[in-house]
Amino acid sequence: MVSRVEIHPGQYHDSVRLMQASKALQDVPGVTDALVAMATELNLSLLADMGFDMEATAGAGPNDLLLAVKADDEDVIATAHRVLEEALTYRAAPDGGLDAPPPRTVGTAADVNSANIVLLSVPGEHAFVEAMEALDTGRHVMIFSDNVPIEQEITLKKKGVDKGLLVMGPDCGTAIVNGLGLGFANAVQPGPVGIVGASGTGIQQVCSLLDDAEVGVRHALGTGSHDLSEAVGAMATLQALDALDEDPSVNVIAVISKPPAAPVAARVRAAAAECSKPVVVIFMGETTLESGTGEILDLLGKEQIAGSWPVDQDQHRPGTVRGLFSGGTLRDEARFVAMPALGDIGKKETDPGHTFIDYGDDEYTQGRAHPMIDQTVRIDRLEDAAHDESVGVILMDVVLGYGANADPATELLPAVKKATDAGAAVVISLCGTKRDPQNRDAQAKKLQSAGASVWLSNAAAAGEAVRLATIGSQA
Repeated sequence: MVSRVEIHPGQYHDSVRLMQASKALQDVPGVTDALVAMATELNLSLLADMGFDMEATAGAGPNDLLLAVKADDEDVIATAHRVLEEALTYRAAPDGGLDAPPPRTVGTAADVNSANIVLLSVPGEHAFVEAMEALDTGRHVMIFSDNVPIEQEITLKKKGVDKGLLVMGPDCGTAIVNGLGLGFANAVQPGPVGIVGASGTGIQQVCSLLDDAEVGVRHALGTGSHDLSEAVGAMATLQALDALDEDPSVNVIAVISKPPAAPVAARVRAAAAECSKPVVVIFMGETTLESGTGEILDLLGKEQIAGSWPVDQDQHRPGTVRGLFSGGTLRDEARFVAMPALGDIGKKETDPGHTFIDYGDDEYTQGRAHPMIDQTVRIDRLEDAAHDESVGVILMDVVLGYGANADPATELLPAVKKATDAGAAVVISLCGTKRDPQNRDAQAKKLQSAGASVWLSNAAAAGEAVRLATIGSQA
């Protein structure tokens, strides 16, 4: 085994490119562990926890690139270097433009670009300064970055309200603007629906279910997961509602959120009631994304279609339900569906009984790409569940779309097969559209071939998991 740690001073790359580079390294045969990140205090701490020699990191700081690899031999290290260089090199784009290094500041980018939205993907501790500069240039802001203090979010959104600019985020992973997807977005056709969402995977699920009914989305404005908290007070949500109400291309509006603070929920409902267009409110803990999508389709005179690729798993081994999620809202929706039948469901790995864990939470993504890109942690947990005879049903989401893992089903197949061969039932919620680059239906068939039941509705997948978990007590 060979271990190598390198610091490249002053070589900055944004978090999305670093996530993609980390994933590329982990796919190199013979690489057993890898970390590509900026040398922040958090990432250096993570490096130490991974067992790397820290001597080479002396004097490194957050503007320096950190490369750490454990591999079988020096030849693999050399291959990893070539893969990393390829992943981080800017090159000519197919359309004749340039995949050039981005400007060093938002201000200089604004000088050479007429776009009216700035998308920020920088470490959370630097997002506030960049977002303030973006607002000062008169542009709306989408902040992909997470781990931004709530006080800074409030300051940014107050400034946005004062200047008539929308602040989407922090922690805004998904948006669609004029039919163009940003962040983790699915390939959908433009259409008459406008969405405001304090939930990335919530937006993705509704967009995907609408797309199967041949209904398009004009805008899906993410607001960040904290917007409907009592502290933030739905500032961005209320702005986005007004904007969609004024857009003549939007006929129906939807508002999606994880469970909001009660007074904020009342404020949003009151604002929705004042809109000139129908507004469907989809708050987790009150309804499901599937039901909310059904309301939207009813308003448009369309029928809901939620396909599935079922497998007969009624003879699975008895036991608890283990939920392994990459989307927090999809996890929350599944808990809402399952708790009436299963009782309390834990949110931590150490909780007894049934557990539904969100592996996209900050706790599991420090120094590692999001599980929509890097499935390593979830595959490990899936294999653990396969070997744990107290687990009878395994429930997972697989989220497709731009920016997500290019072929998640192929990576999951061996672990899914282990689980089903061991007697556990595996139920998968597949969130995506036929237009997504991963070929959704082919992904579903691969997973089905390993013995998993696949559902396009997350709520339906949770319902199937409940049915399987309680099948022995239905006599």
